[in-house]
Amino acid sequence: MGILSRMIPTEDASARKREIEEKLKQEQETLSFIRENLEKSDQLTKGMVSILSSFESRLMQLENSIIPVHKQTENLQRLQENVDKTLSCMDHVISYYHVAKDTDRIIREGPTGRLDEYLACIAKIQKAVEYFQDNNPDSPELNTVKARFEKGKELLEAEFRNLLTRYSKPVPPILILDAISVDEELEVQEEVVLEHLPEAVLQDIICIAGWLVEYGRNQDFMNVYFQIRSNQLDRSIKGLKEHFRKNSASSGVPYSPAVQTKRKDTPTKKVPKRPGYDHDLRVKLMTDALTEKHGGAAGKDDVLDIEIDSYIHCISAFVKLAQSEYALLLEIIPEHHQKKTFDSLIQEALDNLMLEGDNIVSAARRAIMRHDYSAVLTIFPILRHLKMNKSEFDSTLQGTAASTKNKLPTLITSMETIGAKALEEFADSIKNDPDKEYNMPKDGTVHELTSNAILFLQQLLDFQETAGAMLASQESSSSASSYTSEFNKRLLSTYICKVLGNLQLNLLSKSKVYEDAALRAIFLHNNYNYILKSLEKSELIQLVTVTQKRAESLYRELIEQQIISYKSSWFKVTEHLSEKNMPVFQPGTKLKDKERQIIKDKFKGFNDGLEELCKTQKGWAIPDKEQRDFIRRSQKTVVSEAYRAFLQRCANISFTKNPEKYHKYHPEHVEQMIEKLFDTSA
Repeated sequence: MGILSRMIPTEDASARKREIEEKLKQEQETLSFIRENLEKSDQLTKGMVSILSSFESRLMQLENSIIPVHKQTENLQRLQENVDKTLSCMDHVISYYHVAKDTDRIIREGPTGRLDEYLACIAKIQKAVEYFQDNNPDSPELNTVKARFEKGKELLEAEFRNLLTRYSKPVPPILILDAISVDEELEVQEEVVLEHLPEAVLQDIICIAGWLVEYGRNQDFMNVYFQIRSNQLDRSIKGLKEHFRKNSASSGVPYSPAVQTKRKDTPTKKVPKRPGYDHDLRVKLMTDALTEKHGGAAGKDDVLDIEIDSYIHCISAFVKLAQSEYALLLEIIPEHHQKKTFDSLIQEALDNLMLEGDNIVSAARRAIMRHDYSAVLTIFPILRHLKMNKSEFDSTLQGTAASTKNKLPTLITSMETIGAKALEEFADSIKNDPDKEYNMPKDGTVHELTSNAILFLQQLLDFQETAGAMLASQESSSSASSYTSEFNKRLLSTYICKVLGNLQLNLLSKSKVYEDAALRAIFLHNNYNYILKSLEKSELIQLVTVTQKRAESLYRELIEQQIISYKSSWFKVTEHLSEKNMPVFQPGTKLKDKERQIIKDKFKGFNDGLEELCKTQKGWAIPDKEQRDFIRRSQKTVVSEAYRAFLQRCANISFTKNPEKYHKYHPEHVEQMIEKLFDTSA
């Protein structure tokens, strides 16, 4: 057992040794393989280095051979380019010597119809001029091309003038009226575009203007432009005036028929009206009434109305046309010359409008001198229109000279001054109108002065702001330094109250012409009642009460006073029916002769007085039916009751053998007679 145990480890050691030896042998083989591969790698590396060294050597040889050839080729190419450039420059220079000849035909024939080609020729000539000036200023060719350039420029200027002259036409009146008309039924207004020049022509004109500014060094074309366009602007406005003269008198509607035909979806639409047309129509009707009162010629006034309406439209037309002219000018005239050119362009038309306005002021001044205040009312619609359009007018003239901007304000001031003068003198004329017996109404109806004064004042309703501003313009007090609508309204209210006060004083004075106190009362009653009714119907009363709160009640008191005064005229009739001096008697008692005579006198006095008053007062007039019926009714009641009472007292008295001689009228008959008062047809 001991020997066996020692033998087992010995066998394990031998196996371990053999294993180690085998691994060692394998490692040696691997090491040998690595060495062989390293040797092969070294050989390959040496071979590659040798190849690369050889390739580098060959590249250096190739480079040394190619670089000289490349440089030589590059030099040859540069020389070729220089030769080509020299030849091109020579051709270019030579072309300058042929420019005059090459462009001769085109320049002679002008730019009409071929502007682009013509401008290209001008550009060639301009370059030739620059070349000779820089390189050969003494050459005869320079003078030739200079002359050709100037000729070309002249023809361009002529073409600019010709295009403007040929295609600039006055704007037709129908288009102008369409542009300035207002259709109150349309929420969104269709803006009418005024095209002054065809688009193609406009582009040519813009092109020529640009060339003249940039290359032609010419500003004369701007003078040509404003002269031609100024003439067309003036002709457009004059054409509108002529349109009014031809059409207004015959048709009565001087507005554009194109407005109706253009909107095919609404063929029955009313002709559009300018702002305030209805008010102006009302003014016309009232002015006609005043004129008829004064005995003026209707035909003459119709012509005046047309002229006024024409002038109002021409003001609006000027603004619209001037705006479109400025828009056109912006495309053609250089920016720093636009305002000055526009200022010159509008002068003729503006001056003519202002002159016409001055003539209207002068006519109004002459009318005031002959006390024809109705004619002055023409100032109101014009002045209102000028003030309504002043902001747009000022905006249109923005940038023009101060003298141009001040023309409209000056005209407005003149109109306000003459208007205020007319208002004040009218108030004085109402106060100082003479008391002429032949001019007084025989029937005690409304006096001409009253109706004229009320008609005049009623027209101020449509021009409250205008009339108030007129009066305010003459105020020198500190309160007038800051005019407000309320301030102007109070001034106008004060003025109306002044006129009414003057009228009342004058009517009182005129009433004294009547010898009959009753007719005097009827006259004042009619006039006061007419004033009150007119104030209420025309809403003048609201304006009056701004400063006179009790105006309405004061007039009612005056009317009541005159009714009372009139009724007193019947006292001489009804006093015979009173118990005064009436004999006292007992039934069945015989009256004395004196007592019978008293009763006879009372009957006779009543009958005569009744007949006389009815005969006289039947020819008097109370135009107001309500007042006429009221006075008849109240007087009939008073007289009838007194007469019935008198007859009852005398019923059982025997005072005459012929009672029918004294008892001529029954109470019903008396009432019928009174019912026929103030009725000339009865």
